[in-house]
Amino acid sequence: MNHSLCTSENADSYLASSIAELRQSTSRKIILLVSGSYLLWYFLLGGGLPPDLILGFLPITAIVISAALLSARLLSTRPEFGIMVWLSTLMGVVALTLHVSQQPAVAFSLALVPLIAAVILDWPAGLAAEGLVSVFLWWASRSSAMPPLTRGDAQAIIVVSALASVLGWVTTDSLLTVTKWSLAGFRQAHKQTEEARRQRLRLKQAQEDLVLANGELGRLSDRLKVMCQIAEENRQAKAEFVASVSHELRTPLNMIIGFSDVITQSPEVYGHALPPELLADITAIQRNSQHLSRLIDDVLDLSQVEAGRMAISRAWTSLETVIDESVQGVHSLFDAKELYLHVEVPPDLAPVYCDGTRIRQVLINLLSNAGRLTEQGGVQVRAWCEEQDLVISVTDTGPGIAPADREELFEPFRRPSGSDRQDRGGSGLGLSISKQFVEMHGGKMWVESQLDVGTVVYFSLPLRQPAPDMTAQDGLSRWLSPYGEYEYRARTRRSRATLPTALARYVLLDPGKTLQRLFARYLDAAETVTVQDAETAAAILKESPAQALVVNAPRPVDGMGGVLGQPDRLPYGTPTITCWVPGKEEVARQLGVAHYLVKPVTQELLLSTLSQLGEGVRQVLLVDDEQEVLRLFTRMLSSVAGRYSTLWATNGQQALDLLRRRQPDAVLLDLLMPGMHGLQVLQEKSRDASIRDIPVLVLSSCDPRGEPIMSDCLTVTRGGGFSARNLLACIESVSAALLSPDGPIGPEQRGMRAG
Repeated sequence: MNHSLCTSENADSYLASSIAELRQSTSRKIILLVSGSYLLWYFLLGGGLPPDLILGFLPITAIVISAALLSARLLSTRPEFGIMVWLSTLMGVVALTLHVSQQPAVAFSLALVPLIAAVILDWPAGLAAEGLVSVFLWWASRSSAMPPLTRGDAQAIIVVSALASVLGWVTTDSLLTVTKWSLAGFRQAHKQTEEARRQRLRLKQAQEDLVLANGELGRLSDRLKVMCQIAEENRQAKAEFVASVSHELRTPLNMIIGFSDVITQSPEVYGHALPPELLADITAIQRNSQHLSRLIDDVLDLSQVEAGRMAISRAWTSLETVIDESVQGVHSLFDAKELYLHVEVPPDLAPVYCDGTRIRQVLINLLSNAGRLTEQGGVQVRAWCEEQDLVISVTDTGPGIAPADREELFEPFRRPSGSDRQDRGGSGLGLSISKQFVEMHGGKMWVESQLDVGTVVYFSLPLRQPAPDMTAQDGLSRWLSPYGEYEYRARTRRSRATLPTALARYVLLDPGKTLQRLFARYLDAAETVTVQDAETAAAILKESPAQALVVNAPRPVDGMGGVLGQPDRLPYGTPTITCWVPGKEEVARQLGVAHYLVKPVTQELLLSTLSQLGEGVRQVLLVDDEQEVLRLFTRMLSSVAGRYSTLWATNGQQALDLLRRRQPDAVLLDLLMPGMHGLQVLQEKSRDASIRDIPVLVLSSCDPRGEPIMSDCLTVTRGGGFSARNLLACIESVSAALLSPDGPIGPEQRGMRAG
């Protein structure tokens, strides 16, 4: 068999030629069989016939032999014509035999004609042959040259020939079908063989590539060790840098927020009414400072997780409110340049499940860029719903962006070329960070611009939360029928009810509420219940199951041993995870102070914390090396008329002298000061019995909850113990989470990669 027959182009032609060859071979065999049977009858049995019949059959015998030779020859060149010659000769031979023998039974031989036609040609040929047989019988029954044929004989011959024709067609069709199946199977087997050969070749090539890759991997491993050491040094440098920047940012920011709070909340401290315009401007300063404070918190959070990770806290948010707040934050820029700032937001705009702080930052970045680059005209902000997304656009009438610059517009530290643009300020990070924030929400950002006309920046946000995984609901479930007691019926359709989203539930035994902050920020897809004691935790776990009981306590566990010391008191299988994440209260306890306040400190927080020290606090000693900080806290305390008086100390030694000489009721102490710092002041104070009991409120820019290392221990216990499979699965999961480059917090539920 030729290889080309296995291709799809030659398969049909080969099948046709195979069927033609099969029919030619069958035709030769039928001609040989019929001719041989006749000659065998004539030479073996013909001797018993009368002499006149023997002479009468001689011409018939010659016709049979001649027709057989001619038809066999024609089958090689013109097969259809050869078959027609043979069938015509066969009918003629039967007619002559009827005439010579005058025996009506010979007419039953006519059934061979439709049979041979259906077998060799097809059912149409068999049907045509059946028609010729019927016509011949009609003629023979009326011809005087033929033996008399009764009507019953003619009908019997017609029925027999029809059955023979059908039988021949069914047999031939079945054989042809088997032939097609065999050929198709051969083609499939040949195709699979060729595919196996190709796969074997690819496998051998892959083996060769693996050998080369293993050699390269060995060389890269040596280089990787060096790079890991460099990366670790960079990580430590980054942590030190973030801590330093945190302090440098928090201290001046505390001044901005603090004075803004005092001016807006207690303007009477300044002795006269302040102009409403000034209060409005200071309110804008306060709002933007608070926004900056939140961004500083994000920078600190960024230092806790792996490089390139940023957490987002999603909630259903009104984009109309976010847009209004963003516009108010940049309105002064547009007023100063006499540019218009139009907002077009439909009143029925759907809420979006997003982080409002991040989206507000995106809008402020876009509006600031547009206002800074636009000299005439202004900016328009639009929002609309488009299918399943909410689209926001910021359109300016600025100089536009050249096509060559658009490709690198969203890359960090990239700004459009041209001296005019370079002189307008900006770090080149705004668009890059904004695009990352939008993509963290599952949206996208793009730009359309035309030189000397303006620029339009679009970004989209999905309107819906990600749909829950429905793969487990593909099958049809059963349901309880209300019309029969304890009767179950098979559901004949899929449920149309909306499936609830089952959130992971954790019970937090966290007296200081430090873990609650971490879960709220990084596990927004989890439900948490915070309790203060072990008994309450056990009661809540009995009411509703939870993924785990998470305990925030130092080693060894003190004061919480009730449930933790008896794991069997918890619902069966509920694990208990113990870690130690110290909060401000723990740091205050270790330092021996009353409270630990993290800058920026608002007026409300400062006054409420002081009020917790009791009504006897009247005179407060303020200790800080910066005069502006001292003046700020003095303004805050002066807002409560006649309540507090203040003393100032600008270094640690001066603070100790005032403590011993004036005996104030409370101390506000900064930890980071030149010379004698705040920790040394606390040590000296603890050694002096005369001032040891004076309460101290520490004011620091170092947040103990923002340290890179949150906890150095993790303990897991479980009522009923661990089976071998549980133990190995737990070890595997914990080790994989700790060794993963993405960190233990996955990107789907706890933030996205930012770089």
